[in-house]
Amino acid sequence: MPSPLLVNVIEGDLEKAFKNLKKKMALEGIFKELKRRRYYEKPSEEKKRKREEAERRRLKKMRRMAVQGKVKKFSGPAGKSFGRGSADKGE
Repeated sequence: MPSPLLVNVIEGDLEKAFKNLKKKMALEGIFKELKRRRYYEKPSEEKKRKREEAERRRLKKMRRMAVQGKVKKFSGPAGKSFGRGSADKGE
């Protein structure tokens, strides 16, 4: 069971407390999960979605590392290269 989200209400300011609750829910991924569960997802579609999400996370991590100078060049989807020195030469 997930842990409850606690939000402090200071001096009766419900608007601010509600805003903080929405921010916490967004950070926890609750809205994304609710949207995903609105409709049935076939097991094959779920595998495909998870594989694509993992690829996006991997590319994002590689881009961050390239910006920091830890990686000089890497290959993305469909052989596209990213990173330093990866200028497209007439492609």
